[in-house]
Amino acid sequence: MSNFIAIDTSSRYLTVVAQKGKGFVLRHLPECAMQHSVILMDEIDKALDELSLTPAECDFFAAVVGPGSFTGIRIGIAAVKGFALATGKKLLAITSFDLLAYNAVDEKFCAVIDAGRGSYYACGYAVGADGKKTVVLPPCYLSGADVSALKIPLYGFEDLPFEGYTKIDVKNCLRPAVCANQACLADEIYALYVRKSQAEENRNAT
Repeated sequence: MSNFIAIDTSSRYLTVVAQKGKGFVLRHLPECAMQHSVILMDEIDKALDELSLTPAECDFFAAVVGPGSFTGIRIGIAAVKGFALATGKKLLAITSFDLLAYNAVDEKFCAVIDAGRGSYYACGYAVGADGKKTVVLPPCYLSGADVSALKIPLYGFEDLPFEGYTKIDVKNCLRPAVCANQACLADEIYALYVRKSQAEENRNAT
């Protein structure tokens, strides 16, 4: 079993997972929007202390890279890059879609995340005979009508108004996604931006 620190700062919540061998600690704050930069390191320290784990003992560091809050995503990526630089260890990028995909049970489904203003981030998956989840609809930015037209099971974190939709508790999603993707370690990770930020869109409009 690998040792790691994984964090999710991509939305209004904050999730930190620290794993050491077969043991792990999960810390989840459901509401901390605009406070990630203030709270994150304290939550990491608490998880490490509870597990008697140090960053140097970790095999890698993981962060959710989006889509989601542009500022939150950058905070999470910067944090794990700092740990990796200090320890010489690898990084793991986890998408917000991965969080849903590795907690879904249907053979074909779509992960859906509220993008605001009646639009959604979406990514479709199919499960092969070997149980491997393959992306069949690349990450995209869809209207509510487009999401409804997919006519397949949908999974997400919020209360969304779609038929065939299942809401998943986000606090339990990070560790399964990290454990399932450990073969994808890298020296660098980047934010997943499915659309431009609101600031960029406003600038282009003017």
